[in-house]
Amino acid sequence: MAKSKELDIQAASICPSTIQMLEKATKDGVKISFHRANEMSACPIGAVSACCKNCSMGPCRLSPKDPYAKQGVCGATIDTISARNFARMVVAGAAAHTDHGMGMLDCFKEVVHGKVDGFRIKDERKLKEVCGYLEIPLTVEVDGEIKDREIMELGLELAGELEKTYTQVEGEIPFMKRVPEKTLERWRELGIVPRGAMRELMEMMHRTHIGVDQEYVNIARGFQRAALSDGWGGSMVATELSDILFGTPEPLAAYVDMGCLEEKSVNVVINGHEPIMFEAMIDAVNDPKLIEKAKAAGAEGIVLAGMCCSGAEVLARHGIPHAGNFMSTEALLVTGAVDAMAVDVQCIKQGLSPVAKCYDTPLFTTNYRAHIEGARHIQLDETNPRECVDEVVEEAIKRFQNRTKPVEIPQNKHIGIHGFTHENIKYHLGGTYRASYRPLNDAIISGRIRGIAGVVGCTNPRVKHDWVHTEVVKELVKNDVIVLMTGCATITIGKTGLLTPEGAAKFAGPGLAEVCETVGIPPVLSLGSCVDNSRILIAASGVLEEGGLGERLSDLPAAGSAPEWMSEKAISIGQYFVSSGVYTVFGAAFPATEGSKFKEHLFNGMEEEVGGKWDFAIDPYEHAAKMIAHIDKKREALGINTKQERKLFSMEDRRDL
Repeated sequence: MAKSKELDIQAASICPSTIQMLEKATKDGVKISFHRANEMSACPIGAVSACCKNCSMGPCRLSPKDPYAKQGVCGATIDTISARNFARMVVAGAAAHTDHGMGMLDCFKEVVHGKVDGFRIKDERKLKEVCGYLEIPLTVEVDGEIKDREIMELGLELAGELEKTYTQVEGEIPFMKRVPEKTLERWRELGIVPRGAMRELMEMMHRTHIGVDQEYVNIARGFQRAALSDGWGGSMVATELSDILFGTPEPLAAYVDMGCLEEKSVNVVINGHEPIMFEAMIDAVNDPKLIEKAKAAGAEGIVLAGMCCSGAEVLARHGIPHAGNFMSTEALLVTGAVDAMAVDVQCIKQGLSPVAKCYDTPLFTTNYRAHIEGARHIQLDETNPRECVDEVVEEAIKRFQNRTKPVEIPQNKHIGIHGFTHENIKYHLGGTYRASYRPLNDAIISGRIRGIAGVVGCTNPRVKHDWVHTEVVKELVKNDVIVLMTGCATITIGKTGLLTPEGAAKFAGPGLAEVCETVGIPPVLSLGSCVDNSRILIAASGVLEEGGLGERLSDLPAAGSAPEWMSEKAISIGQYFVSSGVYTVFGAAFPATEGSKFKEHLFNGMEEEVGGKWDFAIDPYEHAAKMIAHIDKKREALGINTKQERKLFSMEDRRDL
C-alpha cells in the first residue's frame, strides 16, 4: 500500500483552534477533510469543466490546453460542455436555497394556520413591511371605517403570494417588485426575469440534457434566470420568513471559535442551514427540566453552539456562540467535548460520521432529505419540534455522564458584533427619525468610503483555511471599502477583530475609520447566513434608491467576492449577483476552461448584457486589487473619483443650501 502523503498542518490553516485539533487528530490517527484533501489531487480536467458525462456515449474529456482540438461524441464543443456544466451547478445551488425557502414557507403556513406548537410570529412589523412590498393591503374598510387587518389574516395572504415564488409558471415572481426599475427593465429586455423557481430549475435541467440547448449564450440566459429565482426568490423568501417567525436580528455582541465549548458542561452542537431545528433547540437547552437532568449527571449546565449557516443565523438573531465554519466541523469533534451534534441539510460532511464514532460523539440527522450512513436519524416534526430536540439533549447528557475520551478544548474565542440587516443599517446611519442610506451615500460620494464589497462564501481546503478571506477583507477595509459579510466567511473574520467598532481604528483606512467612529459600527458588517445574501441585494437597492449613485445596480461602486468558495450554492449566489449587475470575483478555482468562448462570455460578455461580470484570482492581494480597481472604475463613471474636501458651513451657507 502506498504511504499516505504527510499533511503540513501549519500550511493548512491560520486558525489556531483548527491547527490544534488537526495536530490532535493526526496524533490520534483520525483523518478529517484536511488530510483527505492533502491525499487526493483535484482532477485537472474536471476542475476547469472540460468533461461531460451527461450521456452514456462518454464521458467525454476535452483537453484544457487545446479545448477546440476535438469535440464530444455528440459533437458538443467545449463551450456547450462548459456552459451545460456551469448551468447545472447554478441549478443545484439554486435548488438548495429554493428548497430551504420552501421549507420555511411550509413552516410559516403551519404557524398562520395555528397548527404549530412552539413557533409564532415574533416580528409583526416585518410581516407588515413585507406585505407592503408586495402590495398586500394592510387595512380593510368595515362599515365605512378603515381598520387594521388581523395579523394571521395578513400572514395567510402573504403565504399565498410567496408560494408563487415556487409554483408559478408564467409572469414574474413576487419579489421582482423590489428590484430597481432600470435593472428590472433590462432583465425584461433580455428575457431573464424568473417566472417561478420550479419552472426555471426544471427547464434548465431539460435544456442541459443531451441534444437540447447547444449555444452557450442561450444556455447562459437560462441559468441567469434560474439564479435570479434564487437570489430574488427562494433565498429572499427564506430570510424574510425567518425574520417574521423568529425575529429580525439587531446588532449584538457574540462569540465565535471553539473556546465556546465548556469541559464541565454538556455541549450540544447544531450544524446545517435551516433555522427551524436550531430555534427549537434553543428552547430545549433552556428548559429547567433538562438543565436539572444535566446537573444531576454532574454537569454545570448545557452549552449550545452553532456551526455553518444555521449557526450564523442564530448567532445574528440571538447571540448563540458559533464554534467554527465549514472546514472546522470535523475538527470540533476532535476536542472530545461535543456530547451531541445534530444536523439538518447542506454543507454536512459525510466524514463527520466516522470522526464522531472515533470520539464516541452521538451524531443525529433530523431532516428526511439528508440521512448519513452511521448516524442516527430522529425526524423533526415542525408541528412538535421539541420531541426531536429534547431527545438529542437527553442523549447528550448520557454521553457527558459516560465520557471516555480525553477532552481538549482550544481556549480561543473572539467577540464581535453580529446581526446587521438592511433595516437596522439605516437606523445606525440616520437614527430613529432620519433612518436612511443618505449618510452612507454621502460618504461614498465624498470619498470617505471608497465603495461597498460583499464578501461571502464557504471555506475550502484547496487554499489555506481562513487566510484568503482574512487578507482580502483586510486589504479592502485598508482601502476604505466597507464590507458586508455572510456565511462561513463571517466566522473567519469574527476571529480577527474586524467585527468590532475598535477594529476600524486598527484596520480601516482613514475615511472608513472616520465614518465607523462617527456611527459606532465595525468596518465589516455581519449579516447572517449564506441564504441571507438577499439582505445585501436589498441594501444595494436601498442605496441606489437613495440617489446620487446611478440608476442601475451595476452603476454602484460595489463588488462581490467568494475567496474560498466550494459549493454549487456559491455558483448560484455568484451568478445572481453578476446578473443583478455586480462585478464578482471568485477564488480557489473556477469551473470554466481557459481560452473558451464561454469563459470569455462569463468574464466580459455578460457585462454588456447585465452590467455585472465574473472574475477570478486565487492570491488574496490580487483578488482585493481587482475589486478596488472595479470600484474606482465605477466612481470614475459617476464622476466622484476625487475625494472632496470637508467644508465647515456657516449659517449663511446653510441658508443658501
